[in-house]
Amino acid sequence: MKIPIKGVIIPNDEKWIYEWFEIEATTPGDVNALIEKANGEDLEVEINSPGGDVYSGSEIYTNLKDYKGKVGVKIVGVAASAASVVAMAGNTVKISPTAQIMIHNVSSIAVGDYRDLQHEADVIKNYNKSIANAYMLKTGLKMDELLELMDKETWFTAQQAKEYGFVDEIMFDVGNKLAASITLDNNMLLPQAVINKMRESLTEGGKFDINKAGVEGRIDSEGEKAEEQKLKVLKAKLNLLKLRRVN
Repeated sequence: MKIPIKGVIIPNDEKWIYEWFEIEATTPGDVNALIEKANGEDLEVEINSPGGDVYSGSEIYTNLKDYKGKVGVKIVGVAASAASVVAMAGNTVKISPTAQIMIHNVSSIAVGDYRDLQHEADVIKNYNKSIANAYMLKTGLKMDELLELMDKETWFTAQQAKEYGFVDEIMFDVGNKLAASITLDNNMLLPQAVINKMRESLTEGGKFDINKAGVEGRIDSEGEKAEEQKLKVLKAKLNLLKLRRVN
């Protein structure tokens, strides 16, 4: 199920006027309707939005994050401001090489005396931290680091977004995908250096030598040769390794 987050993010009760002027916009109600229709199937959230209302963005983020199925996010143009918060809801977040993410402080309008203005400033500071919570959960960066980036109104290229941990993958970047798949810790794949070393140690004159495999197996009394039995055990171990590689 594809869920588009396009145009500005607005409250439900403002959607009518945007439709009247034929201005693209997304509301929590739009997203919630598609979530309910999906009924547990995987979601693909496609984002190209400059952001908008922080409360509406928070609601969309929360409902996507709470979804029981898998949520994949693709940033195809820009995920700025409130839309960048929505992007953090994905189990996996991908970004087009031509797209960007922007994070900044919440802005507001206040009227009143100095006490009213100070109160509004405190409210905004706290909401900056609330927004940063979504970034922190995704990136692992510290709150102070994120608030500093928000103070600067930081725009991230696809490469920078991946470096800081806002996204998991750059779309169409085959080189990065391969590099990300050769670490044993993350994907249970053996590093190429280990594979090469195993290949060298288990061959003799360019041919596989079963006696160098270091495989121990029980020899049945059914007349099988020891080499054949060892080969069966080795194949079983290799099959186990393959299962670990795809998990």
